[in-house]
Amino acid sequence: MSKAKDLVHCGLWCNIYVRGKHSAGTIALASLLSASCQYSRGAFAQDTQPKNLDRISGTVVNSVTREPIGRALVLSPDERFATMTDSYGRFEFTPSQSDTGLGTATSPSASRGVNGNNRPYALTARKPGFLTDPDDPVQNLQSMQSGKEVTIALVPEAVIVGHVTLPTSEASDHNTVQIYRRQIRNGRAHWVPAGTEATRSDGEFRFAELYKGSYKLLTHELLDRDPQVSAPGAQMYGYAPVYFPSASDFASAAAIQLTPGKIVHVDLSLVRQPYYPIKVPVANASPGVSLNVNVSLQGRGGPGYSLGYNPREQAITGLLPKGSYRLEVMSYGPNVVSGSINITVHGPLEGPTLTVVPSSPISVHVKEEFTSTEGGNLVSGSSSGNFNRHEPRRDVNFTLEPVDEFGFPGGASQGQPSDSQDDSLVLTNVQPGRFWVRVYAARGYASSVTSGGVDLLHQPLVVPAGVSIAPIEVTLRDDSAQIEGTIVGANTSTGESNPATAQVSSQMALPPASSNAHIYCIPLPDSSGSFTDVYASPDGKFVAPPLPPGVYRLLAFSRPQPDLEYENSEVMRAYDGKGQIVRLGAGQKEHLQLQLISASE
Repeated sequence: MSKAKDLVHCGLWCNIYVRGKHSAGTIALASLLSASCQYSRGAFAQDTQPKNLDRISGTVVNSVTREPIGRALVLSPDERFATMTDSYGRFEFTPSQSDTGLGTATSPSASRGVNGNNRPYALTARKPGFLTDPDDPVQNLQSMQSGKEVTIALVPEAVIVGHVTLPTSEASDHNTVQIYRRQIRNGRAHWVPAGTEATRSDGEFRFAELYKGSYKLLTHELLDRDPQVSAPGAQMYGYAPVYFPSASDFASAAAIQLTPGKIVHVDLSLVRQPYYPIKVPVANASPGVSLNVNVSLQGRGGPGYSLGYNPREQAITGLLPKGSYRLEVMSYGPNVVSGSINITVHGPLEGPTLTVVPSSPISVHVKEEFTSTEGGNLVSGSSSGNFNRHEPRRDVNFTLEPVDEFGFPGGASQGQPSDSQDDSLVLTNVQPGRFWVRVYAARGYASSVTSGGVDLLHQPLVVPAGVSIAPIEVTLRDDSAQIEGTIVGANTSTGESNPATAQVSSQMALPPASSNAHIYCIPLPDSSGSFTDVYASPDGKFVAPPLPPGVYRLLAFSRPQPDLEYENSEVMRAYDGKGQIVRLGAGQKEHLQLQLISASE
């Protein structure tokens, strides 16, 4: 097996890592790769036609063109078996029948990619310039039956290459270029950092191993370090961020649309301008506290500009060009403090003073309107504020999801028990911002969530810095509805499944390897209800978990849709006339037949 290890660890495969989406399907796939496989850019084998039972053979292909990929490394997830494809993308090897140290399908070795017959139940392929398909975890977890031909599909990487130009012919300092990727999280779009690259001395940069999607690109601030103009006391100059193509802020920057294998060329031109020293005193901050400073063009937000906090001077310091900015500061951990201020820079600036204030706890009152005496299992989960009461309850959890595309998350540190003698919950160390409130109950569902008359099931919770807000009132009910049904046109051929594959799929919370439909239950705008999704069984049948009463649109896709922006009513208009609308009353049970929507629709 040393040959396999040599192939796996050769220098050709250095610096390979996973860059995928953070959707539920791809996070589960990434967890599987990290926990079980310890590799990055791979794709699992999919069965096609029977072959000799004593050997494993197949082809590695381009997922877009379906052309064979030569000189690709093919290996088992545990790296016990490996070989290279020939110039026609073909590979073949015979697993050793004398090696008995692999165990059975129910042993730990089974989850590493080898079944009880000493044959890998899955294969992966790697090749520079290719990635896994993050949208298709079903294909990537197909069992490899003994003696069957396998096909492994790899996705060609997308690339952004470009050049940063300075208004001088002389060589420049290395600049930093950053990209952000549009990501759908819980049905809403957010921009998340996707990588940084330093320009070479000639201003060139390159972002490789990118998946399909929407990206935005900007340069970081760069000071002019010419010794002739940077003498002590002299006017400082620098280059403000530039947002592709030539925008002044992130919101007005153009989105770069990438598809598999696409190469995009971009050019950015920097403008030299005066930079001025900034010093904004911070009042009410404890000595030694660390404050995070966020700087944005006033009213527009987004990344690009930066200042730092000097705890010794208790002041925000740095350099900025002319303009109007909003400064937001925040500490993390216990005893959160925060504050914000608007400043206008015309020249050197000292002041005004920014005052930080501690976060105010938010009381949460939970009312139960259960109609059944049956209990439920307790659940646990993360929350954006810690909640506790005189007698802590663990059957209700909260998360606070940021509304804004940028800004600080609504995290919190460990809370202390409330002094209250009633059973009210308390959210502590909630940072200022706007948040969607998510309530997870071990029993039933949240039929109502309000604060000061605001319906938090449809409107965000606004948390000002240091200002007490009205308690959150939650009503729990247990008269959930239920939907079950059948997918029309689903492939009901199940075939023989591999027990090792089923075991790993179950342990990693991935869909069944033979599942061919994914159902989304989406509440209509202004309707009550809660989004959920479910995989269909191999025979095309599905049963959704208990749902709050409301009006839902059910969509059945042939593969998961991690980029489905289901909370955006404009986006969802494209699905008018598709799927099925169902109105669920309290305790109602519906049986439906859904038409499968192909991935191309």
